[in-house]
Amino acid sequence: MTNSVIETSSLTKDHVSHFLRKRFRVVDGLTLTVERSETFGLLGLNGAGKTTTLKLLLGLLRPTAGSATVLGFPAGDRRALAKIGFLPENPYFYSYLTGSEFLDFAGLTFGIAKQERRERAEQLLQLVSMSHAGDTPIRKYSKGMMQRLGIAQSLMNDPELIFWDEPTSGLDPIGRRDVRLILHKLKDRGKTIFFNSHLLPDVSEICDRVGVLHKGKLVGSEKVSTVTGGGGYQNLEEYFLECVNCEGAAR
Repeated sequence: MTNSVIETSSLTKDHVSHFLRKRFRVVDGLTLTVERSETFGLLGLNGAGKTTTLKLLLGLLRPTAGSATVLGFPAGDRRALAKIGFLPENPYFYSYLTGSEFLDFAGLTFGIAKQERRERAEQLLQLVSMSHAGDTPIRKYSKGMMQRLGIAQSLMNDPELIFWDEPTSGLDPIGRRDVRLILHKLKDRGKTIFFNSHLLPDVSEICDRVGVLHKGKLVGSEKVSTVTGGGGYQNLEEYFLECVNCEGAAR
């Protein structure tokens, strides 16, 4: 059995601007591999194509060209989706439900039995420090609480592969610390994690390897230990800036 969980080959996605009637390339010939039990961070400036890449891997978008396989299946295959947990950048929840009710609904979509759904919901609310708000309607949640609930729902099916888009968005320093602790626990359990983030210190602490996306192209891919441990860079930020050639791009 192959050790690769995610594989893309020349993955490309074009969008069409209906206002300008012009086609533009969002992801440009992306070829990468993510191994089993690896934590991979995809970095890039705003508009680099990170979220589009994630949506292509989930099958939420169809590629213009190239291919992607996830857990040995074509991206978007239902057999793979059953083993995936997903946190979008801006999660949406039914505001009239409580946190516990929403997690129960999420578990129901995966066909999890009622008692197991209840037990998992309680465990996950505790994991994300939300036990006190399980019976509170979601409409009363703050942005940080919504983000914590989103993390919990992404783990309801005990996924093999986790996709998180900006998982620390909207969280205060304590929330960011809690997310890092959760990620470490998931790593210890051998989960494969793929996430996008702008927060390089968090990425440096958590990830095994990073990829740098710039204008839709993968312009760098390296082990974090190599970057920060004798790779000729002071830190991940220096590596990132060199990859995107920030000064040249600004001009």
